[in-house]
Amino acid sequence: MQDGNTSFARYPSLEGRTVLVTGGATGIGESIVTHFARQGARVAFFDVQDEAGRGLVGALAGEGCVAPLYLHCDLTDVEALRRGVDEAIAAFGTVDVLVNNAANDQRHTIEAVTPEYWDKSMAVNLRPQFFMIQAVLPAMRKAGRGSIINMSSISWMIPSTGLPLYITAKAAIVGMTRTLAHELGPEGIRVNAVLPGAIATEKQKRLVYTPQYKTEIMASQALKRDIEPEDVARLVLFLAADDSSAITNQSYIVDGGWV
Repeated sequence: MQDGNTSFARYPSLEGRTVLVTGGATGIGESIVTHFARQGARVAFFDVQDEAGRGLVGALAGEGCVAPLYLHCDLTDVEALRRGVDEAIAAFGTVDVLVNNAANDQRHTIEAVTPEYWDKSMAVNLRPQFFMIQAVLPAMRKAGRGSIINMSSISWMIPSTGLPLYITAKAAIVGMTRTLAHELGPEGIRVNAVLPGAIATEKQKRLVYTPQYKTEIMASQALKRDIEPEDVARLVLFLAADDSSAITNQSYIVDGGWV
């Protein structure tokens, strides 16, 4: 199945590969699922937004793509996460690519953070990334290869304010990426991070894209245009494909030149 825009790259190595995406029903994750499916990959994606998830499966199947597997899964439940990975492997036989995308950038103040809120935030924004990697490792080790892409953010580099726990988790993801790249590299498994900037998802436009914030974005970016979910997805494709087979332990920024 060809991408709707033929001016973008086609990656033959992704055809038939099995890809797992967390938080794949909407936003950046939806774009990632769509782009992999259009490359001919077999995609399983995790989310709790059932209507959006099932709608995406139907839309991509209607295009002629291999129908993705939607798995309802609360990623804060590690046992449920592991069961979901097992279900995906049972359906597709292996895992070639993992995209750790799910996150929640809920705003909060320093004063409002309790120990319980800290744990809840890390359980959404950091812990699932590690345990998803742990869960897919047996399949990747058996295959002798794999590409893991962890979604961080430029928010800890700017740095953003008003959501300190989210920022903490996104910075930690880069550290986790670097150490796991060295731990897993000898087994042929690559680990990289992608750091999006202000991405014009429907959620962001609905919740935070005020005229004032849009002005701030355009003043900060070198490119004076919205950065769209597909701009992120196309980088993820490259890092998953064999074209990037010598690349690991790296962090790639997609922000229109903000940082």
